[in-house]
Amino acid sequence: MDGMTFNPSGEWPEADALSYDDGVKARVDHLYERVKDVVTPMEWPKFAPVIDAILRLKQARGATILAHNYMTPEIFNCVGDITGDSLKLAQVAAEAEEDVIVQAGVHFMAETAKILSPNKTVLIPDLEAGCSLASSITGADVQRIKAAYPDLPIVTYVNTSAEVKAYSDICCTSSNAVQVVEAAARQWGVDTVIMIPDEYLAKNVAAQTDIKILTWKGSCEVHEQFTPQDIDDLRAAHPDAIILTHPECPPDVMAKADYAGSTGAMAAYVKNQAPAKAILITECSMSDNVAVENPGVTFVKPCNLCPHMKRITLTGIYDALRDMKHQVEVDPVIAAKARASLQAMLDLPKADTPPAFDTGKDAVAVPYVAV
Repeated sequence: MDGMTFNPSGEWPEADALSYDDGVKARVDHLYERVKDVVTPMEWPKFAPVIDAILRLKQARGATILAHNYMTPEIFNCVGDITGDSLKLAQVAAEAEEDVIVQAGVHFMAETAKILSPNKTVLIPDLEAGCSLASSITGADVQRIKAAYPDLPIVTYVNTSAEVKAYSDICCTSSNAVQVVEAAARQWGVDTVIMIPDEYLAKNVAAQTDIKILTWKGSCEVHEQFTPQDIDDLRAAHPDAIILTHPECPPDVMAKADYAGSTGAMAAYVKNQAPAKAILITECSMSDNVAVENPGVTFVKPCNLCPHMKRITLTGIYDALRDMKHQVEVDPVIAAKARASLQAMLDLPKADTPPAFDTGKDAVAVPYVAV
């Protein structure tokens, strides 16, 4: 194999044994054109051999790579087969023909892929790639909420563990949260819904609907760091820029934005509206990945990194495929219950375009559940 040699045991080499030779250049250097504005020429010789090895190894393994929007650009653009936000990845994980799924994202996403594809092998490159929001609540917490509020539906954000999903009634994403809350209220015949665990998403959803919401005190460590002053400072420095926020941001941050929506909605806005300059108030790598698709747009990056997402690297993906690690398993009983709450979400009508949040709404008081 040009540029990659099997050792006597028939295993693929260690990542640090891969070299940037003529074979690698011939196979993958064309990909650099795609990322040249966000990956430096000095970085490419380090990335290219691992990219080449991943592309060849995933073919040998019969694998597909799901890459979340927060992956670094060399992962998202050069090895990801399916890219997008959590809703899209959850849907595609169930439809992928390949028998092996590599989740380039955090652990709850890999669990979701396994729940929807129980007969497939799901790998995550780093077991420590968790989520501050997902770790803010447990299945036992949801059971206590259900006991305290037996007559109210529990809507759970997909950024949660399989166990949390299992004890919930229906899941949602930031893209379809308003739709799910309203659907749950109609189905249960109530005017109040419990939405967990992201308090900021719950508050932002509450401002978009007449349904009353109770929530949990959880948040994303990336989005909660943004402040209204940050937006004011960015607006002053870049008055010609369109500012887009994610609904996991605090409501007073979202209120100052020009547009708010999920990562998929933000990407669609930039593509469709083609602003001259854009500022995405979300995780750092999102801007790089949207920039690749929109070379005519100038991006200003107010950078908050997700330390969990950044645990996923090219080398980690290669090692996962080479050694078929780390396999994600979900208890079958928990998986069946979680699958029902996910399927309830997936069965709802799909929007033609990713919906946006109205940033002009007044803040709404959203109490925490009392448990």
